Amino acid sequence: MNEQYLGQTITAKIDRPFGSKHPKHGFIYPLNYGYIPGTVSGDGEELDCYILGVFEPVEEFTGKCIAIIHRTDDDDDKLVLAPEGKDYSDDAINALTEFQEQYFKHEIIR
Repeated sequence: MNEQYLGQTITAKIDRPFGSKHPKHGFIYPLNYGYIPGTVSGDGEELDCYILGVFEPVEEFTGKCIAIIHRTDDDDDKLVLAPEGKDYSDDAINALTEFQEQYFKHEIIR
């Protein structure tokens, strides 16, 4: 689990900006989605993250890790980052990430 990131200020590289189309599955990203450079997640790739509260495409984002989406049926946790001072309820996080997380069993870690 990646709980050491909770509450930390983190810089993410965005490889799937707000409004872009997934290359394989064809859905549109309703938020910025990226990864934390220099990390390794359970799937062997860099640790992924959702960026909440930024409603335009960005290439990089620095914000606070407000939660972790821990997938219980897949070894690929996702950090949830938001601008400093912004927070989202578990229900809001679930709604905003449903476009992708609907396919996985998960829990939100705070």
